[in-house]
Amino acid sequence: MSTPEKSDLVTVTIDGVQVDVPAGTLVIRAAERAGIQVPRFCDHPLLAPVGACRQCLVDVPDAGNGRGFPKPQASCTLPVAEGMVVSTQVTSPVADKAQKGVMELLLINHPLDCPVCDKGGECPLQNQAMSNGQGESRFSDARNHGTKRTFPKPINLSPTVLLDRERCIVCQRCTRFAAEIAGDPFIALVERGAQQQIGIAEDAPFLSYFSGNVIQICPVGALTSEQYRFRSRPFDLVSSPGIAEHDACGSAIRVDHRRGKVMRRLAGDDPEVNEEWITDKDRFGFAYANEADRLTYPQVRDEDGTLRPASWPEAFAVAARGLAAAREEGGVGVLTGGRLTAEDAYAYSKFARVALGTNDIDFRARPHSAEEAGFLAQHVVLTAPAGGSVTYADLETASKVVLVGLEPEDEAGAIFLRLRKSVLAGGTEVVAVAPFTTRGLAKLSARLVPTAPGDEEAALRGLAGELDADTVLLVGERLAVVPGALNAAGEVAGETGARLAWVPRRAGDRGAVEAGCLPILLPGGRPVMVDEARADLAAAWGVDHLPAEPGRSGDAIVAALVTGELGGLVIAGVDPDDTAEPAATRDAIAAAGFVVAFDLRDSEVTDQADVVFPVAPVTDKAGTFVNWEGRARPFEAALHNPASLPELRALSGIAEEMGAPLGFRTVEEARAEMAAVGPWDGHGATSFLGVDSPTPDTGEGVLLSTWKQSVDNGSMLDGDKYLRATARPVVALLPPALYDAHGPTVTLTGDRGSVTLPAEPAADLVDGVVWVPADSFGAGVLADLASPGSRITIEGGGR
Repeated sequence: MSTPEKSDLVTVTIDGVQVDVPAGTLVIRAAERAGIQVPRFCDHPLLAPVGACRQCLVDVPDAGNGRGFPKPQASCTLPVAEGMVVSTQVTSPVADKAQKGVMELLLINHPLDCPVCDKGGECPLQNQAMSNGQGESRFSDARNHGTKRTFPKPINLSPTVLLDRERCIVCQRCTRFAAEIAGDPFIALVERGAQQQIGIAEDAPFLSYFSGNVIQICPVGALTSEQYRFRSRPFDLVSSPGIAEHDACGSAIRVDHRRGKVMRRLAGDDPEVNEEWITDKDRFGFAYANEADRLTYPQVRDEDGTLRPASWPEAFAVAARGLAAAREEGGVGVLTGGRLTAEDAYAYSKFARVALGTNDIDFRARPHSAEEAGFLAQHVVLTAPAGGSVTYADLETASKVVLVGLEPEDEAGAIFLRLRKSVLAGGTEVVAVAPFTTRGLAKLSARLVPTAPGDEEAALRGLAGELDADTVLLVGERLAVVPGALNAAGEVAGETGARLAWVPRRAGDRGAVEAGCLPILLPGGRPVMVDEARADLAAAWGVDHLPAEPGRSGDAIVAALVTGELGGLVIAGVDPDDTAEPAATRDAIAAAGFVVAFDLRDSEVTDQADVVFPVAPVTDKAGTFVNWEGRARPFEAALHNPASLPELRALSGIAEEMGAPLGFRTVEEARAEMAAVGPWDGHGATSFLGVDSPTPDTGEGVLLSTWKQSVDNGSMLDGDKYLRATARPVVALLPPALYDAHGPTVTLTGDRGSVTLPAEPAADLVDGVVWVPADSFGAGVLADLASPGSRITIEGGGR
């Protein structure tokens, strides 16, 4: 952000302190710059000023024109003026009296039950009643006959947000957040006078992906969390900073825990990334780590075929022997998934090359293509904010943001909120290359470029004429299965000067690219087939040589296991139902001669593994997530649970048993080595890959469009029935003509099965396309229906 010119500054005096601030600054912000705290409730720096609570009243004897205001003014709505003189409660008896009077009014009906209130101990009202209130109230029990306003409580605004109406001081923070920030105005002020309260429309609960933020910004105990209500007190909690693990946004969070258990999560304050907001999934989706099927000790398979508990040293030895044998029998593939920290991903990458002697490693446990691998090597690896990559701030300054294969409200909540902020400020036009206008795109006032699945390349090239250096092009990982789309994105960006960024869905995807969990990339962006790059890394690792042949992709690893070309598999947190061919993945695991599985919880993969290692959740280990910007987001362990170790520690134990030590055992040691190895600064070919994309499906039927919604059946949302209850209805969306022909219930049939779903019309959905949520019913679209973009048939009962 540029520094204001002197001519853009005005000088004001607050409590005798002169301060220069930009013109238009609110008095309450100017006071903060002078180090003076003015009490407030409705004011929030990220919300529009409203002057609702009046607690921030100040005395302005001189408004900068030689004349002052006859009465105290709300400092949260009053802009500064040159020469203005302001006296706060610190120096002005008038302001002090006014603030105490407002506080007295607020407490007339507010219950004084702080010891049992969830906000007790961290309540602005409680704190300011002591610092800026009166010792006694004139509205005593004798005067009002011992009664205060009461309401039935609590009211469920949604499955996760509860309202105690008698606590509300009508500051409007919650309604303003819902309308301004999230774009979900389901809550509003209703009634008038003493009966004014927060309300919802009948049969229209506050179902927003961001609803939990209103709990955090509520300055009293009016809004509470169903999950946390009456379960702890702030003074019982230990707070640790963390990074959200559910998407690639890298949102800062605060983890509050007690006696080794996470009690709640709050949004962290990070102006450069998520500001002060997080999604409900980031806030409430942490119970999965405490499920009954959590793995807490290693297991090995006996000769009789049963898994039994084992010590860590025994598990290391058994895994090492099995993998060494599998390496000799054809090789071992490594499927890491996308949930890894950068340090763990680096350990898998080094383990594959040094201990297993292979480049058969891939983090993409989802539909992917060789075209995507080349795109990542050319346009993603080694870009970071310091090197000029696209950032959150750029989303606010861009004249146009084009979304392709990305629905930010579902797939990247922090990006959605930043785009909405920019759109409301009038600075950015959002253009969406998509099959229809989703609810999220409508809240961004996005211009739709109607595009059927598979036609994204043509749509991108058609937009090229209106793109320039002030344009940001955000592409999602779903483009991996669209032939030519990623290459087109790179070419269009190069031709027009538009800035390009890749937005994956999972927190560990970007770090996995940097760490070399790809068959054609080594750590630091070193191309596998460039001799100098391999030699550079071999020298850094202290080994004689590294495998030179490009490895197999995730799909190719699966195919090679089925045919017996590979003898073993190392697999980390991969759900077969998320892969391109779920049935083939299951067959591959069953066919593998030796399987080592790393997972947090018991699964169908661990049930078939020969050695199982428990994985530490993000609360129990340090690590780094690299977000979509390329920004490193390190965090430290909040809890210390000896039942699970970081994956890099287990991998180092296996490698030592195999006679190929990794050279590190702790996260700190891995970080140090990663920094020492550094990025590849040589000049290697980046166009060494051909395009091996799927052929477009031109058969009969309708085209299948799908993506995952923010709240769905994902295993990392397990354990919290309240959060799951906020999921949007599971429906198939049809173009109006198809809906009229097939009715409110349809049966969709693909090459992997049939599903019957309720249907709704979508006014601007491209003709011949049907959209369904990817993981909100059954085992998911990939397992139960068909691949995205393929042809399916539709049947219904008619109208």
